[in-house]
Amino acid sequence: MSNNNSYETVMARKSEIMKKAVGIDYSVFEFGSIAFDYEKMMKETGYSLEEMQKIQGETGVGNTPLLELENLTALARKLAPEGKGARIFIKDEASNPSGSFKARRAANAVYHAKRLGYKGVIAATSGNYGAAVASQAAMRGLKCIIIQECYDSTGKGQPEIIEKARKCEAFGAEVVQLTVGPELFYTFLKLLEETGYFNASLYTPFGIAGVETLGYELSMQFREREGKDPDVVVCTNAGGGNLTGTARGLKKAGAENVKIVGASVNLKGLHMASDTHFNKKSFTTGHTGFGMPFATWPDRSDVPRSAARPLRYMDRYVLVNQGEVFYMTEALAQLEGMERGPAGNTSLAAAFAISQELDKDKIIVVQETEYTGAGKHIQPQLTFARENGIHISIGNPDEEVQGENIILPSHPSLIKARDIDIDRLRMSYIKNCIENRNVTTITKEDLEFLAIDCKTTNDFVEKVLSELKVTIQ
Repeated sequence: MSNNNSYETVMARKSEIMKKAVGIDYSVFEFGSIAFDYEKMMKETGYSLEEMQKIQGETGVGNTPLLELENLTALARKLAPEGKGARIFIKDEASNPSGSFKARRAANAVYHAKRLGYKGVIAATSGNYGAAVASQAAMRGLKCIIIQECYDSTGKGQPEIIEKARKCEAFGAEVVQLTVGPELFYTFLKLLEETGYFNASLYTPFGIAGVETLGYELSMQFREREGKDPDVVVCTNAGGGNLTGTARGLKKAGAENVKIVGASVNLKGLHMASDTHFNKKSFTTGHTGFGMPFATWPDRSDVPRSAARPLRYMDRYVLVNQGEVFYMTEALAQLEGMERGPAGNTSLAAAFAISQELDKDKIIVVQETEYTGAGKHIQPQLTFARENGIHISIGNPDEEVQGENIILPSHPSLIKARDIDIDRLRMSYIKNCIENRNVTTITKEDLEFLAIDCKTTNDFVEKVLSELKVTIQ
């Protein structure tokens, strides 16, 4: 093998490096021009629900508390029309060993790496997943390297990302911190090749399947406590694995009628790979910079076929603004006595607004919380924003301009869940499939795959394909 580690040559070897580092031959699941057998991939390369529960139980992951937020529900009912105001619950995933639901993904990935004989694991992440992988690797006796996009070109790092680096290092991981840009994936590939470690990707079948236990637990806990499934489950949406795994777990529990809502922080206009935009955002996950591109092209991830496919399961997609999430973080702490980090509070802000649309006898659940720490608290985040030229004020969050200001609501009635047109996302996804696969003709199997992957009809897909001048064999 060539020792040339230039950017171009390493990127040219990415398929070879990935296959060796994940241990999955994705080509065996592919057919047609676009389609692949998603369920077969999940079944043959993942684990059964019972196996996942056993694996996670060995390291204290899962079986997290389900808590009713009675005070926030009471506040929502004060603001809602007569007879409205669904009961709000929260699944407290912060009680997992690393402080977030991502311990479920990491437990499976690290177990799988050890089972296959790898000496260590590598994950490219700026978020809670790094801490989860580091924690599980420590428990399983494997080496761990976490690669972070941490700084802009001036060396200025976000407090939330720096906090997560501290947590990774506390678990014994080596943390490689980089500036924002294309060097993240290049460094990731180079280290995978040099070390021979396992790619503990967020987007493998066993990683996504690890979250299925969360959805399954939700259903079982509600049936035991309330005698029924929840009506609505709200998932903070970034790369799509959280929503995908939770929805799949609910389906495995037979909870077919539960509505799945994705929620992201609105960071419209801020590019995630932009050096100048990097420190203009106050959220490092659960925002539109990941939520939109990964929904419309999930295979942009670090594996050939992402197991996280949010459009396949999503019934509704809503946005909340930054100031609203900060407000709900304080509300959760001061009204419910729960101090939790920002990602879960994204879906909490959405659930608080959606609760006011639903009847009082309905149940809405926020399906995860995350730990908080020095860099995740509201004050360091807002102080950092102000230092980067963001104006902080109190008023109407509808007037928030991403990258320019953060507006904390002057009243909780101003918190809203703003709907995204899912059909537009479906159209973008189909277009991306055509363009990225470079096809002008597809098979009927491709058509049916697209309809399932978008949770829509064949007629809808055919109409979009006709506009793209793509023919069906």
